[in-house]
Order: sequence, then structure tokens, then C-alpha cells
Amino acid sequence: MSKKQKKQLNKYTRFSGIAFQMVVTIGVGTYIGIKLDEKYPNKNNLFTVAFSLVFILLSLYSVIKQVTNISNKKDD
Repeated sequence: MSKKQKKQLNKYTRFSGIAFQMVVTIGVGTYIGIKLDEKYPNKNNLFTVAFSLVFILLSLYSVIKQVTNISNKKDD
């Protein structure tokens, strides 16, 4: 495997890790919201909606920041 192919594979690995991190972050936020809705019942499951949206925004911010850092790194 050439050095160029290894660098490209390394970038794909990083992006796969970022996607997995995004799924886990949103899942944690949704789980917290569900548990709060179970403990404090309300008509529209507001905790689940609110925590899901907040954690989606946090994960998007994290993804954008990580992708920007990866793309700004100089290739060795």
C-alpha cells in the first residue's frame, strides 16, 4: 500500500469515527430526554424533544470543528 493510499485511508477512518461520535452524542441526548420525561411526565415529551435538539446542535458543532481541523492540517 502506498503512502498516499494510507493517508487517504486514515482520513476515511477519521470521518467514520466522527460519524460514530455524532450518533452516540445524539443517542445520549435522546436517552437523557426520555428518562426525564419518564420521571417528569408532560403532554408533549418536551424533555426528549429539547435534549434531542440540543445534542444534535452540539454534535453538528463538534463535527464542523473536527472536519475543519482535519482539512486545515497540512499533508505530511
